[in-house]
Amino acid sequence: MAISNSVGSERVSRIVGYTITKGNFSNSTPNLPQRIAILGEANTANQGTLSTVAQEITTAQQAGVLYGYGSPIYNMMRILRPTTGGGIGGIPTIVYPQAAAGGSTAAARDITPVGTATANGTHTMIINGRGSVDGQKYDFVVANGDTPVLIVAKMITAVNNVLGSPVIGTDGTGKIVLTAKWTGLTSEELDITVDTNGASLGVTYGVVSSATGAGSPSITASLTSFGEDWNTVVVNPYGSVAFDDLEAYNGIPDPTVPTGRYQGVIMKPFVALYGDRTDDPSVLTDARKIQVTNASCPAPLSKGFDMEAAANMATLFARVAQDTPHLDVNALTYSDMPIPSDGNIGSMVAYDFRDSIVKKGSSTVTLSSGRYKIEDFITTYHPDGELPPQFRYCRNLMLDFNVRFTYYLLEQINVVDKTIAADDDIISVTGVIKPKIWKQIVDNMAVDLGKRALVADVAFMQESIDVDISAINPDRLDTFFKYKRTGVARIASTTAQAGFNFGSL
Repeated sequence: MAISNSVGSERVSRIVGYTITKGNFSNSTPNLPQRIAILGEANTANQGTLSTVAQEITTAQQAGVLYGYGSPIYNMMRILRPTTGGGIGGIPTIVYPQAAAGGSTAAARDITPVGTATANGTHTMIINGRGSVDGQKYDFVVANGDTPVLIVAKMITAVNNVLGSPVIGTDGTGKIVLTAKWTGLTSEELDITVDTNGASLGVTYGVVSSATGAGSPSITASLTSFGEDWNTVVVNPYGSVAFDDLEAYNGIPDPTVPTGRYQGVIMKPFVALYGDRTDDPSVLTDARKIQVTNASCPAPLSKGFDMEAAANMATLFARVAQDTPHLDVNALTYSDMPIPSDGNIGSMVAYDFRDSIVKKGSSTVTLSSGRYKIEDFITTYHPDGELPPQFRYCRNLMLDFNVRFTYYLLEQINVVDKTIAADDDIISVTGVIKPKIWKQIVDNMAVDLGKRALVADVAFMQESIDVDISAINPDRLDTFFKYKRTGVARIASTTAQAGFNFGSL
């Protein structure tokens, strides 16, 4: 057998041949590459030219041009990829845009100033907990003698000069009408107040809701278009409205009949992140006991958008999963999420409450130095009687995904489309795999996974490896192995015994 085929064996005339082939000689396989899928609507002004084809977006500005500044997609992208840099870094962010639902409506809020200004000063509109977006402020200068008509005009100018604002300001005759730039139920989260910055200047502001945001687009086509791409994290701005569709598509890792993306012939599942600003997020999670798809991203009592909380968590989780999948997002803080103005995050401040809702499938946070700090990041999975729940922590799912990815790479290199030979066969050609050879490769994989702190008790995994040629199909190589996930020190319990110092007898 020739060890090189750069020149065919049938050639006779004088010639020199040289070819390059692909090889992989690394002693360690890479971590599973993260890929973030972003669902969301475009602004009403962008609906006419909207393409619903998935597209990789590398900057918030690009999202603004394509889908509208201030749109749900832009709101998430400006956190994942802030204009100041950082964020998710080089991890791909793929936008799967949805057209507005038929008959959907945009939320609107009216602000009516009352009184004539008695002095000069600056007031600020606070839109969903923010007095500014991307460094542009919602400030407007009130001058002595300004009437409501003049103040409304200044407010309109102020809000419309903020490119990333989620609303458009128009004159409602004696009041400013702030209308969401997109239609849909997500726009109903619109929350607006006016901060007089400690000086009312003789002017008060009344805020009322004048239109309700309603309607949710279908995400079915977007999910179907995932195809062969492995989107590891999905950012869901629609919350519970999308739970059923996400769970049906992603499926469950049932030991007997896995479904959806967990099926053996697919095995490219994801974790779907949604924001929850309520006091008790377990209201949504407690009933979803066997589901592993959705994970809450709490921001209790925040005035921001739910989608912003999800984007904050996605930034942290995907970055950790990309670089250090053996770790978790514990104690990391959201980079850009408005907190309650009074610093009160409600029930979640108490450990007993957090402990109770983790048992109901809800993530938890606390408040630290003016930021939401992650305590637990989990899926809704919490079947009765399963202790501990196998798929509770999102980190554990990503660990499982990494084991699958590591195995997949080795399988593609060493097994797929190779000729199967028996262990005792004497072979003199390449492109052949034997059960004992593959078993040794998987054995080495166990060592690699152990070094990366993804599995514990490497010997246990090695002893469990079983490889055999199928007894009914000569073109089939069957493999089985077990592994123990590593844990994370989430609880540290110490008992110290103290006594008194007595003199010696």
